[in-house]
Amino acid sequence: MALSRFRMTMNDGNTIPVLGLGTYAPQKVPKHEAEMAVKVAIDVGFRHIDSAFLYENEKEVGQGIRAKIADGTVTREEIFYTGKLWSTHHHPDLVRPALEQTLKALQLDYIDLYIIHWPVSLKRGKDKIPKDENQKIISEFVDLRDTWEAMEKCKDAGLVKSIGVSNFNRRQLEMILNKTGLKYKPVCNQVECHPYLNQSKLLEFCKSKDIILVAYSALGSHRESPWVDEKTPVLLDDPVLGTIAKKHNRSPAQVALRYQIQRGVVVLAKSFTEKRIKENFQVFDFQLTSEDMKVIDGLNRNMRYLTLDIFQDNINYPFNDDY
Repeated sequence: MALSRFRMTMNDGNTIPVLGLGTYAPQKVPKHEAEMAVKVAIDVGFRHIDSAFLYENEKEVGQGIRAKIADGTVTREEIFYTGKLWSTHHHPDLVRPALEQTLKALQLDYIDLYIIHWPVSLKRGKDKIPKDENQKIISEFVDLRDTWEAMEKCKDAGLVKSIGVSNFNRRQLEMILNKTGLKYKPVCNQVECHPYLNQSKLLEFCKSKDIILVAYSALGSHRESPWVDEKTPVLLDDPVLGTIAKKHNRSPAQVALRYQIQRGVVVLAKSFTEKRIKENFQVFDFQLTSEDMKVIDGLNRNMRYLTLDIFQDNINYPFNDDY
């Protein structure tokens, strides 16, 4: 995978910007703020926008993208949009309709990357998190190899340029890679990744298969139940990151993002604050030393912010700690 001018070449020949704007926000955040964040991000230089059906803000994100195309700031071809197939849509007959629903919300003709959001299948239907009368999540078996074939058909139809996965461990990636009749390899695997969970083994495996690792929660995460363990330490308050940041006259967030880029990881920076969005983009004009990188590697504690108790308590889901 080649790196040139802030982009990496994926295994299908398309390129992906190494830094992207994450657009997930807690329910209490007004949806229109996503549109504002996208506009600010594009103005400061972001060209990679990451959202999902689950986030319930694709309409607003699309409005932000189209506004910056309309005013001449960017062309459609310069924008890289990542969307995600939610777990209630894993049945092969639901994959294309789900993608078409995303395209309709965005008001775009195609998206650049579509990924399977979680390797966990939930009962099909209108409820994003289907539960029974005892409030237990209702899962169902869907062979993700069949889901992948439906993803491949969406690529062939021109609705999406590239296809990938998210939150897959090594065994789940191998299941797709070893599938009989595989037409397209996943271009990426988007996972939680930061100095406290550096995913070094999974990163090494993905590189060996020419699959790009994409890091979310790269700056830590919102303290939002039930997704996140609220007792976890705040990553950006880590004194080691603070010391390295001070040495380079940077912020801990900039150091955390630069760390991923130098590892060959595509990294997502999530913020709806104009000052922080601007700051998060300023990571291309400094370099961490090899010693800095080793010290940050040493912060790894296999600590996950995204606990997803809603899955763990109800479904035998293998997280990718053991890669």
